[in-house]
Amino acid sequence: MIETPRLILRQWLPEDYPYFAQMSANPKVMQYFPKLLSRSESDALIDKFHDIIDHQGWGFWAIELKATNQFIGFVGLHEQATQFSFSPCVEIGWRLDHAYWGQGYATEAAQAALKFAFDQLVLEKVVSFTTLENTKSQSVMQRLNMTYVKDFQHPALAVDHPLCWHVLYQIEKNDFC
Repeated sequence: MIETPRLILRQWLPEDYPYFAQMSANPKVMQYFPKLLSRSESDALIDKFHDIIDHQGWGFWAIELKATNQFIGFVGLHEQATQFSFSPCVEIGWRLDHAYWGQGYATEAAQAALKFAFDQLVLEKVVSFTTLENTKSQSVMQRLNMTYVKDFQHPALAVDHPLCWHVLYQIEKNDFC
């Protein structure tokens, strides 16, 4: 468990499943992902995240508001061993319910995840990527002091897919404040 002034980053709980399923079926939340997720796909994703955290002690953690104990999304780190031309690498990513956008939660949670990456995992570099159109996530990356590296085609998407083109950012340990 990782705490920030307003948030708790923690292992996934059974009560997170219905909230995450609602997020995963929300067109606004999933705008920059290839598709909405069914309930079974959403549940399977949580199971995967949970198992990775159980196995290695870190991954995509559930985010909970301290003030209300409300689940609001996830943030964390994921090893990308082979999928990308810039692999192997560890990525940082986040997805929050729309009701919690614009309040600094993604940045606050991501800063805590980066601190974990550099202090506990002793990583030298962390990357992040999103679609070219996802300027909100790119703004979070910039607030984290990440720097633009390049545009690239996501290998899991067809070259004619509207979300195929992504932007890659990175931060090195020495640049983390």
